[in-house]
Parts: sequence; structure tokens; C-alpha cells
Amino acid sequence: MLAIVRPDAWNFPLFVHIGGAMALVASLVLALYGIRIARTRGDQPAAQFAFRVLWRFILPAFIVMRLGGQWIAAKEKLENSDATWIGIGFTVSDLGLLLLIIGLVLTGLMARRAKAGTSVAGAGQLRAAGIVAGILVTAYLVAIWAMTTKPG
Repeated sequence: MLAIVRPDAWNFPLFVHIGGAMALVASLVLALYGIRIARTRGDQPAAQFAFRVLWRFILPAFIVMRLGGQWIAAKEKLENSDATWIGIGFTVSDLGLLLLIIGLVLTGLMARRAKAGTSVAGAGQLRAAGIVAGILVTAYLVAIWAMTTKPG
């Protein structure tokens, strides 16, 4: 088996991309846990916590991951590549942004409801936000698989 040596100029953009992706998935799991707690207990601080995690951690981590991905793709001249793993990564990233915005709106609504003092237990927004977060975690795990195994 041949070892592939990557030029040193690619190390930092790759580090930014991988670091952003790790922070994105970790904070998404944390938000999913907060949504689950808010849903099972009707806990108002948990609903506000989930929104804060989405707004303060997941969105910036997504931006870092996406910019790092574009940066490393430009360095490796892969922007117009037909490789399957590149397509999976860009597709998951683009659809992930849409789902992230939907999740932000849903958790923002439930955080506002929690701030107003009404019960958030059993709210449709919590269920939908949990489903969206679960889909995002699954999609990002598929993208991680594609980036590491490089199918096609």
C-alpha cells in the first residue's frame, strides 16, 4: 500500500474543515439532548438551552466547517470533481444548512414560548426540532463516512 503525502499547505485548511465538522456534530448532539430533555420533562431552561446551542455553537461551527471545506477543495483543485465523496459532502452541507435554519426557527419559537412561561411539554415544535436534529446528525454521520472512506 502506498502512503499519500499531502503538501504542507493543505494541512491548515484541512484542520479548519475537520475541526469545524467535529464541533458541528458534537454541538448538534448536545442540542438534541437539550431538546429531548425539554420534551420529556417540559423543562423551560432546556428549551432555551437548545436554542442557545443552535445559535451560538452549531451555526458558527457550520460556517467554519463549510469555509474550511471550500478552502481545502480549492487547494486540492476538487471544486469540479466528479468524486462521489465530494458530492456527498457538498450535498449534505447544502441541505444541512436548510435544515439548520428550520431547526433554528423551531427552537427559537419554543425558546420564546418557554420565556413567556407557558409549558413547552408536548409542543409540536419540540417534536419537529428533535426530528430535524436527528436527521442532521444522521446526515453528518453519512458525510463523515464518505469523507473517510472516499467511495467511488
